[in-house]
Formats: sequence, C-alpha cells, structure tokens
Amino acid sequence: MNYSIDEITTRKEDAFFDRKSAKVTPKDLLRHFIAFANAGGGTLVIGVEDDGEITGFKHPKAHQAEDFLHYLRSVQNMPIACSHTLFPVQNNRGEEDNLLIFEILPSIDRVIEGNDGTAYLRSSDKSIALSYEQRQQLEFDKGQRSFEDGIVADAVFEDDLDFELLQRYKLHLKTELSIREILKARNLLTAKNQLTNACILLFGNNPTKFFPNARVKFLRYDGNALQTGMNFNVVKEFVLEDAIPNMIGKIRDVVNSQLREFQSLNEYGVFQRVAEYPEFAWFEGVVNALTHRNYSHQGDYIRISMYDDRLEIFSPGKLPNVVTLENMQYTRYSRNPRIARVMFEFGWVKELNEGVKRIFNEMEQFLLKMPTYEEPNGNALKLVLENNIIQRNLRQMEQISAILSEDVMSELTPNELVIVHYMYLNETITVKIAAEKLERSPPIARRVLKSLQQKNILIWHGLHKQDPTQYFTLNVPPKKMSVPSAW
Repeated sequence: MNYSIDEITTRKEDAFFDRKSAKVTPKDLLRHFIAFANAGGGTLVIGVEDDGEITGFKHPKAHQAEDFLHYLRSVQNMPIACSHTLFPVQNNRGEEDNLLIFEILPSIDRVIEGNDGTAYLRSSDKSIALSYEQRQQLEFDKGQRSFEDGIVADAVFEDDLDFELLQRYKLHLKTELSIREILKARNLLTAKNQLTNACILLFGNNPTKFFPNARVKFLRYDGNALQTGMNFNVVKEFVLEDAIPNMIGKIRDVVNSQLREFQSLNEYGVFQRVAEYPEFAWFEGVVNALTHRNYSHQGDYIRISMYDDRLEIFSPGKLPNVVTLENMQYTRYSRNPRIARVMFEFGWVKELNEGVKRIFNEMEQFLLKMPTYEEPNGNALKLVLENNIIQRNLRQMEQISAILSEDVMSELTPNELVIVHYMYLNETITVKIAAEKLERSPPIARRVLKSLQQKNILIWHGLHKQDPTQYFTLNVPPKKMSVPSAW
C-alpha cells in the first residue's frame, strides 16, 4: 500500500494502523504483529515516534531493521502472513534514513500466539492480551475450535433430551436407526455417550438450563423508537425457550399474531389484503438467527423487535469467519454446521446465502426497501426490514373500507373508480390532477369530482367556485382509530 509522509506521521492510530519507534525492542513489538493478525490485519510503521516525529533507524538508541525482521521470524509459534517495505525518508536530524513498514494480513483459520503461548487481539488502538475465555471465543470465531462439539458435562441422556422431538426427527430421516445411533451419526453424542452443546440446543427438553441465553425475546413497540420511563412503549412481550426446532414454530406463531394485514385498493376498485412484510423475508431471518447465531457468546440473546415502521432481528455474535456484510449474499459458510444440517433435514434451512438472497428478492417484489444488515458494536448481527410507512398509515384508516363498501364501489363509473383509487393513496386532488389522471378535459374532470361529492365520497374545500386553491379530500370521518385486530 502506498503511504505519504504526511499520512504516516499524522494518521490517528486505530484498529488497522500503528506506528512505533525503532528504539522499542523487537520483543516488545511482537505483540502488535500478533494482535493485528488475530484481528483484521493492519499496518505497522517502525521508525516514527508516537507524536509523529521521524527518528528512523540511525538514531543512536535505535535497533536495526534487520533486528526486527530476524526476531519476527524466530519467535512466533505460528507464522504471521505479512510483507515489509523500506520507505526512504529524512529523519529529524536531517539524515537520509528509512522507515520499515509492515502490512500484516489477518489469520483466517487460527489464533496466532507467541512462543510463550500468549495471544493478543487488536482493539481500537490497543493490542490486548487475551484471557482464556477470550481466546476460546476467538478460536470459535475462526473455526479453529467448534463450540458445537463441546461436551455438556452435567447433561444426562435419559433426563435432558426431548424424545418426542427426536422421534419427529427420526421420521424426517426415514431411518430404522435408534435415537442413540442417529445422534452419534450426526456427532451429537460422543462414543462415551456424552451429549454435546449442539445436541442440547437442538434436542434438549430445557436448553436454557445449560445455556441461559439460548432464548428469544419478542418485543412490540408503539411507535418508531424505544421510549423509557413514563413513556415506556413496549405493548407486547414474549420470552420463548425451547429446543431450536420447536422454537422456530413458536416464534412463527408469535410474529404472525402481531403482524398487521391491510387492505389495498387496486385500480379496479377492489380491496385486496396486503401483508405488512413478505412472510419468507422475516421468517428466513428468524431461522437464520436461530441456526447461525454465535451460541458461545452467552452474554446476550436473540431479540425480535417490531416497531410501527420496521422489524428488527438481532442475533448475538458477528458474522462467521470469512462472511462479511458485503459478500454475505454469495459467500457460503456456516458457524454451526451440525445445527444447520439437522435444521436442513427438518426442512427449515437452505444454504445460508441462498436464503439471504431470497430475502432481498422478496422485499423487492413487495415494493419495499431493500433489507439492511448491520453489525452493532462489531459483536452482533441485525437484520432490518422496513414496511411502507406512508401506505401503512393510509391503509390503517379502516373507515375508508366502510365508506367504500362493495355496494358503493359497484355503482361507480369507470372514471369515478380512477379518482377513488387515486384518493386512496393521496390526501388531496384538484381538478387539474383529476383531468390528468382521467386524460379528459377539466370540465369533465370537474363533473366527476362533483358526482363523487354528491355521493358523499369526496369533500370540497375552497372559498368560492373560482378559488384557484380549491381541492377535494376523501370523506373520512374524524380519526377515531381502534387498534387493528392483529395487534
């Protein structure tokens, strides 16, 4: 990568860039190499002080560039993928000198450590030594260790499994194998008959006994944002706990019970039912959250939040391994392959990226905004589905359906139907707009509007007949809204 002197000396140190003096010993710099490799990679410039002053390698107290290169090769347990460049500069003493710039690549499939076994991770502008638990989590993230295959030491085959669910699974497999044989074949039960983490999550009769946050919370809010205190606006809350295959059915029932179904007036004057979101989009989002979440991250749980204008599905743990927000529609990788396989055999799960692509397609076909994926705090994944707030507000006016009953609609002329359909999606109409929509002259358009006024479908607004600002609105009674029955 090409750098300018200005960028090298003034850029703020962060998760991907650091500079160090050549007076620092090679041993003290190793942690930064390891930290960058265990994170997202980065650039390390040697020969520059923290304040940006270029002291280079000709300083009396500086080590030589070869010292850093030799030490880096000799003391690491696992090689760090990096390249280096000598960058010619003039140091602060006016001498021709060099900087040593390292480009460190991220380690994709393993945690890098020093000879003493210590591993570091880059966080903001610091290189932090990892605790045992933090290192274990990083190994899970990189696929070096599988959380699924961990043993649940206190789980008992006869006491802690849902055998009714297991029988259903056996029927899906169409096999004559015993339950034990099936679980062993799927690596969910060890040769010593020990139950794995994946086995409890998939078939446990009480998974939260062992994994307290292996649960899902559904929250519906009144409005578009969370309010607190006197304005606290959570109007529905469900906490769901069960084995993953059972949980999916429960969540589907809860979300369906809270989704709104509206009526849309088509161009022929017929009301049609319109779903708030395409079912595949939100249901696939739920299935993916349950199947692919980071269950080793036990400090949080899956949350489904329904606001007036959007649905959010929050799943603990960032995207797995090589998957990014940019490539997730076409990159295939499963954090929990054993869970994913069982869910596939139940018929719930397809390939991860296949489902994501279809979520985008379904939202597009519903004429809704494209879904968005976010990584809050870099340690979770959130899917956001937005509904059409303008059409939703209009469709919530149930009085319209009462005014424009089937009997009334059946008596309207084709021209009147065009105007009524326009008014269903717009607040006002003028003679000029009516003429454009009807593709007729203003006098004809005025007669159509007057006819609808006489039928108590439209209301005229103006000071006098020649008022240039006059317009018509739909004759909707004063707003006295009841909460839709789906709520």
